[in-house]
Amino acid sequence: MTTTPVPDQTPSSPRSGRLSANDWAQAALDVIAEQGVAAVAVEPLARRLGVTKGSFYWHFPSRDALLQAALERWEDVEQQQVFGSLEEVPDPRERLRALFQLVGHETKPHAIYSELLKALDHPAVQPVVERVSHRRQEYLTASFRQAGLGRNESQHRARLTYAAYVGFLQLRAQQPKMTHEEFEEYLEHVINTLIPV
Repeated sequence: MTTTPVPDQTPSSPRSGRLSANDWAQAALDVIAEQGVAAVAVEPLARRLGVTKGSFYWHFPSRDALLQAALERWEDVEQQQVFGSLEEVPDPRERLRALFQLVGHETKPHAIYSELLKALDHPAVQPVVERVSHRRQEYLTASFRQAGLGRNESQHRARLTYAAYVGFLQLRAQQPKMTHEEFEEYLEHVINTLIPV
């Protein structure tokens, strides 16, 4: 787990207006994506946002409360942006294809999720990751069922798909970055392998 403090990042222009609790939560998520859960700290975040610590304490009693708010924000936004955007795709196979394309081209959500997986020993992180993982697998299972697979086959395919996703996150962190063409070819292979015809 990365424990390097957040670099002193002074905004290019002073902030006007008040920061909301969501602004602080999003800033914490940005730090998680860049440096991990342990790097979330009040003073460096205040410097990064160009405000005093008083702004933080207006919204949160502690760092743990901020972390909890950031995790809730990640869970809610992830649910709305990923699954909400797919509700209008009527064909289940096309919906799965759209899901794979959407998730395949994200960057910050992958970084956040990878860092959260490294911090599963944290009492605030573990239940959120469990809920998100469960919800994702349920969504995949339901989508595979709608695509015509039986219950057991849908569950197995959902687990395989999710395992491929988590494995890809690990490989991505450890191996040289794929070229755009290599990644698109890989993504198309995953889609053709996992989505039933």
